[in-house]
Amino acid sequence: MTTNFTKDSYAPSQETTEGRVYAVTGGDWDSLVTEIGQTKEERVVVNMGPQHPSTHGVLRLVLELEGETITEARAGIGYLHTGIEKNCEYRTWTQGVTYVTRMDYLAPLFNETAYCLSLEKLLGITEQIPERASQIRVLMMELNRISSHMVALGTGALELGALSPMIFAFRERELVLDLFEMISGLRMNMAYIRPGGVAQDLPQGATAKIRKTVKQLRHNFKDNEKLLIGNTIWMKRTQNIGYLDLAGCTTLGVTGPVLRSTGLPWDLRKTQPYCGYENYDFEVITNNTCDVYGRFLIRMAELEQSLRIVEQACDKLDKSQGQPVMVEDKKIAWPAQLSIGADGQGNSLEHIREIMGESMEALIHHFKIVTEGFRVPAGQAYVPIESPRGEVGVHLVSDGGTRPYRVHFREPSFNNLQATAAMSEGGMIADIIGAIASIDPVMGGVDR
Repeated sequence: MTTNFTKDSYAPSQETTEGRVYAVTGGDWDSLVTEIGQTKEERVVVNMGPQHPSTHGVLRLVLELEGETITEARAGIGYLHTGIEKNCEYRTWTQGVTYVTRMDYLAPLFNETAYCLSLEKLLGITEQIPERASQIRVLMMELNRISSHMVALGTGALELGALSPMIFAFRERELVLDLFEMISGLRMNMAYIRPGGVAQDLPQGATAKIRKTVKQLRHNFKDNEKLLIGNTIWMKRTQNIGYLDLAGCTTLGVTGPVLRSTGLPWDLRKTQPYCGYENYDFEVITNNTCDVYGRFLIRMAELEQSLRIVEQACDKLDKSQGQPVMVEDKKIAWPAQLSIGADGQGNSLEHIREIMGESMEALIHHFKIVTEGFRVPAGQAYVPIESPRGEVGVHLVSDGGTRPYRVHFREPSFNNLQATAAMSEGGMIADIIGAIASIDPVMGGVDR
């Protein structure tokens, strides 16, 4: 085997397009350091992650440094690969909801909604979805947007050295997760939004509890605003950091708060409404700073807009009390008039008595639709929605069977992560922490 290395047994070297590379094994250090010091540039390659507290999951960043300046940044992904999209091909259409909710695990309801909207488009039942089901979907998504932004703002501040905002943010997030638990029985990854509607209606007194929580959240959000907005140290760590203009965003396919920080009011809830968003009054928040600070301000302001939508959804839900929450077609609809058992899990005795004691046909139908599933006409569909991180779109392909032929997500974290190099190269190594935090990537969505 031939090699281009020199024959120095202690410090063999070879010439490359990047200059002379040394493989140091020991020996005469004084002469070796002198020789290396004669090269024009000294650059160090640093491995950041994949286990690192500032990479928002198992993200690996390979950084080439000249002093403390980043000359090249590469994002290494794939360490969390779950194969969720492929696994969906081996489960029924409804079972797929339980998989996709675990992708972007901080915004599970958006994964579920996008998947169900695309499936409903394939089935041709988009217009048959009960109005109350769409209202509940909007309510849950906006609550989920708040809880997701709480994680983004809290962890982003913590990574830059601010501890108190993290405590306040997670305090508020707990209030939202309590609402999720009250409505669906679970705090995360609920699989609550189902093809044709939602798994079950809101419990008694839910809207009153939600209104009380909204009032509390609106008051508490001011704590983080007082801590960070206008804070000299915070602004020095975020202003003019992670710069990415509109041309860069459109070239890289970046969406969400990162795109809106360039001044472009692109929000699919307004530009391509779904689930009846055209009937809600809210504003699309933008900024023109193109930096970390602008993205922080956008997420802070979006919290109030989500609260406005939640209040309007509660008003609509009070008026639609008693209406169905699942499509009427029993060949598609899973049972949605369920109530949780006394142990907080499973189905109530009333429901079990109904399907097992009163109607053999109901029991047979329940068994078949759960185990076998429903058939979806052959074809393909794509539906995008606005998640906390940007556009999440679902491309479904059916071959006419009871399982998907192909499931593919256009996941915003995956696209937005491509902006890492553009944001960080030429900046300081300390500033890449803020840049990554402002992208707010969730590796569960990237490595799906």
